[in-house]
Amino acid sequence: MKRFKKAGDIRVGIVGYGGMARWHVKGLREAGMTFAAASDVVAENLDAAREECPGVKTFRSVATMLAKGGVDLVVVVTPHNMHARQAVQCLSAGKHVVCEKPFAITTAECDRMIAAAKKNGVFVTAFHNRHWDGIILNVMKKLRAGVIGEVVRVEAHMGSYGKPGKTWRSSKSKSGGVLYDWGVHLIEYMLQIVDSDIVEVTGFAKTGLWAPKTPWKRDTNEDEGLAVVRFASGAWASLCISNIDSNPKRGVLEITGTKGSLICDHRGWETITHAGKDTVTRKGQNPPDEWDRFYRSIADHLTKGTRLAITAEWARRPIHILDLADQSARKGASLKAKYK
Repeated sequence: MKRFKKAGDIRVGIVGYGGMARWHVKGLREAGMTFAAASDVVAENLDAAREECPGVKTFRSVATMLAKGGVDLVVVVTPHNMHARQAVQCLSAGKHVVCEKPFAITTAECDRMIAAAKKNGVFVTAFHNRHWDGIILNVMKKLRAGVIGEVVRVEAHMGSYGKPGKTWRSSKSKSGGVLYDWGVHLIEYMLQIVDSDIVEVTGFAKTGLWAPKTPWKRDTNEDEGLAVVRFASGAWASLCISNIDSNPKRGVLEITGTKGSLICDHRGWETITHAGKDTVTRKGQNPPDEWDRFYRSIADHLTKGTRLAITAEWARRPIHILDLADQSARKGASLKAKYK
């Protein structure tokens, strides 16, 4: 793999210059890399790229950007169902690739991307910036300190009562389903908390309530989805994302251990532990997010040869859980995990 002398020599192209692209421009620039080109089928988005980033080259197709943009790294910021196809296109052109998360929709798509990266001597990864959210940084600190003992169960949940929105994120064929958008973040937290192989996944889904009231009709995301994961360590985890939740639970993460529980959201945390016959409750605020660490890891990998913080194999694991949960919900049976 080519080693760059300095981060500024790494020229980056972005596929899909919508709202999320600004986060990537900010991150890669903070890491010292150069935003060199943008590709989008929407002319107004390219106008915005040129206005916001003078000197950037713009293209109406990915193929043209790959041929004429002079880029070394491509960031794919398009709907979820387009990630794999566009990533493989860029990898096959010898470009490194960062995909917005979720990495892809299916395990097979992840495996195609990983194979294309290996074949062409480049890397592919997913933009798991929330690997460094304050919520999970605090959780991991408390777990390392043994505050709640051995982790037995992790519950992740988000819920509200209301129909899905009008954007493509509410289309199952484009987004992957109700579990994919925020769920991929919560599962990535789980995988940091439970350092163990996935054994099997069971999925459940309720569909049909909101579909007639959305632009997507039969293609609307599920009303509610649930994934239950069994780990080789004996721990288990669940993820529930709901649009029919009339009584949302406290926090987004509840971690049960042998000595107590840790409940947290993106603002703060609460521990409930035991001292003899007494129950001790403590509360606090999460530390700041450290999202800049993602693109610093990319720059360091390309200039110093350090290991990527988020490897393709790591990014595959949340997608494998989501994919198995979707298949399980349709089949009505638990499914075994498969590792390459």
